Amino acid sequence: MNNLKVELTSTITCPECGYSQDETMPTDACQWFYDCSSCKAVLKPKPGDCCVYCSYGTVACPPIQEGSSCCG
Repeated sequence: MNNLKVELTSTITCPECGYSQDETMPTDACQWFYDCSSCKAVLKPKPGDCCVYCSYGTVACPPIQEGSSCCG
């Protein structure tokens, strides 16, 4: 039985301008792109990361939190 509580909110920080915004992560899909609300930069995952939340968020995406692979 898994009692792990999955956090669905992550704060993404744009590496271009430093703007941060709280976002609700999808539980049924990976998010490979994210448009910064401030500078309009399109963020993509860093090499080795599965999604923008794992690269730029304060919380890893739900599948990673659960210990499984994302986008598998």
